[in-house]
Amino acid sequence: MPSHKILKIAPTHHPLKNSISKELGVSGNLAQILVNRGIKNISEAEKFLRASLSDLHHPYLFSQMQEALRLVREQAQKKDNVLIFGDYDVDGVTSVTLLKETLTKAGLKAHHYLPHRIKEGYGLNKNILQLVKQHSASLLITADCGINSHQEIDELRRHNIEVIVTDHHEPVVPGPSPASCVINPKVAGCNYPYRDLAGVGVAFKFAQALLSRKLFDDLDLVTLGTVADVVPLTGENRIIVKEGLKKISSCRRIGLNALIESSGIKDKKVTCGFISYILGPRLNASGRMDRADISLDLLLAKKKEKADELAESIEKHNRERQKIESGILREAEDLINKEVNFKEHKVIVLAGDNWHQGVLGVVASKIADRFWRPTILISRAHKSCKGSGRSIRSFHLLEALTECKDILDNFGGHSHAVGLVIDRDKIGDFRRRINDFAFKKLRLEDLLPSLEVDMELSLSDLNEGFVAEIERLEPFGADNPQPLFFTRSLRLKSEPQVLGRDTLKFWVTDGSINHQCIAFRMGSARDSLKNAEKIDLVYSLKLDSWAGIDSMLLEVKDIFFS
Repeated sequence: MPSHKILKIAPTHHPLKNSISKELGVSGNLAQILVNRGIKNISEAEKFLRASLSDLHHPYLFSQMQEALRLVREQAQKKDNVLIFGDYDVDGVTSVTLLKETLTKAGLKAHHYLPHRIKEGYGLNKNILQLVKQHSASLLITADCGINSHQEIDELRRHNIEVIVTDHHEPVVPGPSPASCVINPKVAGCNYPYRDLAGVGVAFKFAQALLSRKLFDDLDLVTLGTVADVVPLTGENRIIVKEGLKKISSCRRIGLNALIESSGIKDKKVTCGFISYILGPRLNASGRMDRADISLDLLLAKKKEKADELAESIEKHNRERQKIESGILREAEDLINKEVNFKEHKVIVLAGDNWHQGVLGVVASKIADRFWRPTILISRAHKSCKGSGRSIRSFHLLEALTECKDILDNFGGHSHAVGLVIDRDKIGDFRRRINDFAFKKLRLEDLLPSLEVDMELSLSDLNEGFVAEIERLEPFGADNPQPLFFTRSLRLKSEPQVLGRDTLKFWVTDGSINHQCIAFRMGSARDSLKNAEKIDLVYSLKLDSWAGIDSMLLEVKDIFFS
């Protein structure tokens, strides 16, 4: 049983809650959840609940979109080659897939290139000019990268190569990009009203503008990249994913169907969880263990036999990835026991000899979740060492790296996920510097794991109608979490059972109402549960279908014994 997390129960905003409930005809509890999500008025609440594809912004709101389209159309008229350069993660691979299909439909001869994660690293590199010349391309289009590659782009422009940057990362290199044009909602001067699109979301807007079509059939790709990249599921992203999940469930893409079948979720309703924990890691596995082209080829596949072959290759890479991750995680935990003093280290920085660079980010995420500390793992394979980091809710990791940029050879990423390159001899200095920065930014309570609870309820408040209302808030993800509830003074109604994968199943009662509960990875709490006079629960609600009958289930997140 994990240690308890601090409960943060949202305060009730009675006037706004009551107003939303009355005007929109929803329950007061649903209205309060909307307020908890940052809704400030009835108009915003109505827009959130009825969000549809018609609410997506026009792609021409990107200030440099017209110039980008002009360049592409010039290439088409001259019949010159175009090279798409992407990233090796799911966001990058789906971006390249979408752009390649779109440019081909537009009549261009489009080539693509995905760098090798370990040999080349993220983004444009010193060989980019040679690569462009090899493909006889006079236009380079980046996908999910390029916003900070000023030096490489400047060299391309000096050789009369046009460059269109499509990216969503934060600019950290001073000054405007030397690219011919930039499509990125985060750059200064961009008028696009929603800044949190994933890289594939930006590529989707470019594709829409290029073909002058809505391209809603391609929302399967956009949803894969958006969910896998853990961008906020708010605004446009929420609409894209809400509709895109439907496209995946009735998928026309041969390669994606092959992956769904090989991963064991065929005939199941695809959710964000399936993408985050099943499909996304598999699509990432090829780039972590080998080359991301395997996943790209899968998404582009036109024949089932080839798609099945590629899906099986991805399954093998995923099993290999899991094995390597487990080994590095054990080594990292040993180093934490030996080297980390949690009174002094608000950021965990670990370096291991020859750690596989392809899985460092995944392991860093697991350590950050377990110890509630920003975590950076560095592989000491050469004098120039590569690392990956993952953060917690209250710490902007890219900002922290920017403060240490004078001792880093290269870095980039987001507020919660970064990559870096550092000289082997500077790792100790980096550990001290980033912790000095963290001590100025982080409070003690920021380092205590917490659960954001929407409200306290009694069992009598729970019914299938309320669950149906909650489903209107889907899809859940970053910045739009699944609602959590807290109920006090419950008693055990049945003998708790431990099922596979350390899952605990039991019934609770308040004396008149009974409900079934399931608690994942909490099997060790069985004896404490049996001996408790009363318990308090933190949980989410879901409908469990069995033999065609729906019943309400409390998915337990924490148990407090009394």
